Amino acid sequence: MDTKRNCSHVRLAYQFIEANKKRYSVEAMCRVLEVAPSGYYAWLKKPISERDQEDARLLRLIRASFDRSHGIYGAPRVFLDLREADETCSKHRVERLMRENGLRAHGGFRIRRVVAGKPAILTPNLLQQIRTI
Repeated sequence: MDTKRNCSHVRLAYQFIEANKKRYSVEAMCRVLEVAPSGYYAWLKKPISERDQEDARLLRLIRASFDRSHGIYGAPRVFLDLREADETCSKHRVERLMRENGLRAHGGFRIRRVVAGKPAILTPNLLQQIRTI
């Protein structure tokens, strides 16, 4: 049995058990889905973890900062905006939440530099033609 399970896998398993507990016993489904029955009963009392609730609250703040910047700010600048608003979280958490929710920064407004070719190639050198005559 895998000792470290993905949180979303466990949550989906608990939701499946909740939907099918009238047809099958909870202990049998927990054994088949490789989750602990005690975890299922604890999930019934509190289905959304504190971390998920905090992530949802933080995501609302991230979206607000991202929208105020018109989609230009990436995770480092959004993180600094949250710091200014006295929010305590790590830069990596902001990056993870933005990545999971498809918030990706667009390129900013930069001045495009045009690089021209050599002038001799663009215009013929008429002085050299006169010398050769």
